[in-house]
This record gives sequence, C-alpha cells and structure tokens, in this order.
Amino acid sequence: MSQSLVDDPTETAPGPARPLGAAPDPVPGRRADVGRVLRFLVCRPGLLLSVVVLVLVVLAAFRPGLFSSRDPLKGVPTENFRGPSGAHWFGTDELGRDVFARVVHGAQLSLKATLIAVLVAFVVGGLLGLVAGFVGRWVDDVLMRFVDVLLSIPALFLSLALVTALGYGTVKVAVAVGIASVASFARVARAEVLRVRQAVFVEASRSCGARWYSVLGRHVLPNAAGPVIVLATLDFGASILAVSALSFLGYGAPPPAPEWGTLISEGRNYLANAWWLTALPGLAIAATVLATNRVARALDGEWSRQR
Repeated sequence: MSQSLVDDPTETAPGPARPLGAAPDPVPGRRADVGRVLRFLVCRPGLLLSVVVLVLVVLAAFRPGLFSSRDPLKGVPTENFRGPSGAHWFGTDELGRDVFARVVHGAQLSLKATLIAVLVAFVVGGLLGLVAGFVGRWVDDVLMRFVDVLLSIPALFLSLALVTALGYGTVKVAVAVGIASVASFARVARAEVLRVRQAVFVEASRSCGARWYSVLGRHVLPNAAGPVIVLATLDFGASILAVSALSFLGYGAPPPAPEWGTLISEGRNYLANAWWLTALPGLAIAATVLATNRVARALDGEWSRQR
C-alpha cells in the first residue's frame, strides 16, 4: 500500500472527550446578540440618547424621589418666580413651588394616561382587526365600515367629543385618546392577519385538521403581532401629545395635580416675566416624544435591516 493512502494521524486524532454529564459550553449566540445590540447603539448616538431619555422618564414616573425630594404641591411664597438656578433647576412658579419637582412628579400622571391610552387602542383595535381579517365575509365589511367612520373624524376632535361625554379626569382622558386611535390599530392588525392567513404553514395546519382556535392562537396571532407592537411604540409619542393637549385644555386631573399639559396651561399667563413655566415643561414633553419616535423608527426598520 502506498504511503499516500495512509491516513494522517493528525487529521484523525480525536479531540478531548467531554466527561459524561458535564454541562454544555456556554452558547456564544447570546454574547453575540448582546454585542450586536451594543454596536447598534454605539453607532447611532441619537438613538442611544433617546434610550437614555426614555429610561430617565420611566424612572421619574415610577421613582420620582430619585430626582427630586421636594414636595410638588408645597410652595414657598417668598421664593415665587425664581428663575432656573442651582437651587431650582427649572425655577419656581407663582406660588413658589419647584417646577422641576412638578415636572418629575407629573411624569407619573402623564405616562399613566399614555399607557392606558395605548393599551386601549392596542387591545380594542387589535381585536377588531383580528376578527375582521380572520373571519372575513360580512363581519369584515361591517367592522371595516365602522373603522372607516372613525378614520373620517380627526383624532383630536374625536377625543374631545369622547372626553366631554365621559367627564374630566386622567383615566377618562386616556380612554378617550385610546378610542380615537383604535382605527389605525384595526387597519394594521387586519392587514397582517390577511397576510399571515394565506401563508403556506397556515394552510398546512388547516389541511392537517387543526381547529380554528389552534390555528389562530399558534400561527396567526404570533406572526401578525409584530407590526402592531411597533405601531403601539409609534403611537406612544402621539398619545403623549394628545393627553397633554387635553390636559392643557382643562380636561385632565384638576389642579394642583402637576400633569405636563396642566403645567403649560398654568404658566402661559406668566410668559412675559416667567418663560420657564411653559418652556421647560414643554421641552420635557418634546424630548419624550422625539425619543419615543426615534426608538420606534429604529425598531421598525433599522434593527430589521441590521439583522
């Protein structure tokens, strides 16, 4: 036998055997995913700043004591109309209350209303779109004509009409804003359900005799939920603006509750000598909305292309 036909022992030598019952090696995919996320954020400073802003706003909503120990409802009359300084970062109002403390504590009320509004729109609109797209026929026609009626009314006008009928208060404002956003969620959910319903794996599941609720829960709903969740993230910023607008008009929590829209409404009477009463709470709203939209845009397109 020629030497060329003899196997090279370096090629056939077995590696070190793993002891029986030993733990598997750590999965490198997780470290790779974390590294990809970090690189994705580092390469986009604007997105990183937006994430930081949202984290700070959420912390202010749930733990306001981390940012300010002052009472947002208690003022010192001798310190009224103090401009922004080291002692009062956002200045003081006409009653000597610290504006920064009121903005921090107002995040809880505004974000609470925004979360309720997005949840109402997501659940109600998602269910309407799911039923319309999955059942079809006359049910689809009836539900979509109802959605068309909602789309024909401007969202702010519809919110005003609903909150006038429901009454004043943070929760009622949130419900009104959520119902005004139902139509867009229903449209997106219906389109995704129609797309998924015609997929090959759904047809294969039906041909195997799967029940309709099994097909709906295991195949249609998980694969159609992604765009609706992205829409909820996009709608979060619009809901903050809508809730603040209704609070500005006086439909939110009654004073002295420090809702963001109420803070701007109270400070507009003192624009000539105390610009910070409206400018700085408005800046907080603008920063939150812009940060939310930037994160939603990253989730919608940039992250998908990166993957």
